[in-house]
Amino acid sequence: MATILVLHGPNLNLLGAREPDLYGNQNLDTINQGLMDICKKKDCGLLAFQSNSEHALIERIHTAKEEGTKYIIFNPAAFTHTSIALRDALLAIDIPFIEVHLSNIHAREEFRQSSYFSDIAKGVICGFGSLGYELALNVALVELGHQQ
Repeated sequence: MATILVLHGPNLNLLGAREPDLYGNQNLDTINQGLMDICKKKDCGLLAFQSNSEHALIERIHTAKEEGTKYIIFNPAAFTHTSIALRDALLAIDIPFIEVHLSNIHAREEFRQSSYFSDIAKGVICGFGSLGYELALNVALVELGHQQ
């Protein structure tokens, strides 16, 4: 069974309470459960991990390679604009990934409009709130042969 890893970066544990007008009302558990429900129907495994710590995310990315993870959906949050270390970790494991953002980073402050990940990602989905995770999951499922 193929496994997809969903990685959530810093402050995403506060979803639902943190700036709901910008990030939506759904909390992270609800988003993860919805993704797991979709994967269950498609006979595909899904693991979710959130951390406010860059090193914990790097370690989880390294572990994904060891576990045989086939695809990653990654919302690097604020690390989008700062983390060369996370970029290098993703390059090192050579697992395709989709970059996801709840808000449209291109319509926000100038410093949020650049990403250390977009050029190495299979694709980028931003501005659709939690639906962005589902869109990314559908792409991953298609590419893994779990959805027509």
